[in-house]
Amino acid sequence: MARPSPPRLLSSFLGDHLAFSARPLLRSAAPGNRRVAYQATRTLCNLVDILFNRRSRDDTPENNPRCLCPGKVSPRLNVPDHIQKPPYVNSRQRPGVSNGPEIHDEKGIECMRASGKLAAQVLKFAGTLVKPGITTDEIDKAVHQMIIDNGAYPSPLGYCGYPKSVCTSVNECICHGIPDSRPLEDGDIINIDVTVYLNGYHGDTSATFLCGDVDDEAKKLVQVTKECLDKAISICAPGVEIKRIGRTIQDHADKFKFGVVRHFVGHGVGKVFHAEPVVLHFRNNEWGRMMLNQTFTIGTL
Repeated sequence: MARPSPPRLLSSFLGDHLAFSARPLLRSAAPGNRRVAYQATRTLCNLVDILFNRRSRDDTPENNPRCLCPGKVSPRLNVPDHIQKPPYVNSRQRPGVSNGPEIHDEKGIECMRASGKLAAQVLKFAGTLVKPGITTDEIDKAVHQMIIDNGAYPSPLGYCGYPKSVCTSVNECICHGIPDSRPLEDGDIINIDVTVYLNGYHGDTSATFLCGDVDDEAKKLVQVTKECLDKAISICAPGVEIKRIGRTIQDHADKFKFGVVRHFVGHGVGKVFHAEPVVLHFRNNEWGRMMLNQTFTIGTL
């Protein structure tokens, strides 16, 4: 049987320009290799390089008035000099990816709790802004201000040239959408992905919000993906195989005949924005077990 072609995915990641690639972003580890092939997360490390293949003619705005079209991207916002910035800010080198999992000491755990708590508070605030008529650029400005008011740095800003402080992914945009001038419309769904850099540690979280009167199909999608996330979190513990996350997510998604995006992965997070382990969200046979005092993301939402 012929291998199915990669799904056609659209992103507003590049603002005024859309970037597409038919090259798969996930590869299996070679037999006997103890490291999961890390291309996906290394590619994720260069946010501007990631997305996808060309849209079909049926997906053009002329044929589909609901098709997502990018707006204009406003200039980059400023961060006060006194706020600690990640090493990749204003660097000409790509951000490094840690070679191996990061295990936190007591101070690291405390810092991760603080950055994660702030990220969660910012995300909750951002969700209250979602309504028809607001632009994702306005959401970005509000998120940016709240982050710097709390003495933190918005991790996406300046990451491999990314121009904004938050990722706002509307409708068919899977992730890493760039905030722009497009107003949200009644019936949209929007994923808001917040990462803050506080006291040298990144706190990373996201959720999908409903805008106005959303149809039942979209509501069901958001509900089931939240259930997938909750089920995946519930099995996490030291010593558990990381691949169980993907199996748990896909088992639940299959019950409702939803597919699982394979182009993107969860990842370790801490002092480094994107690190090991790679967390695949579909059934897989990759090696690795969860470790005590390790932090990572699960990106179903």
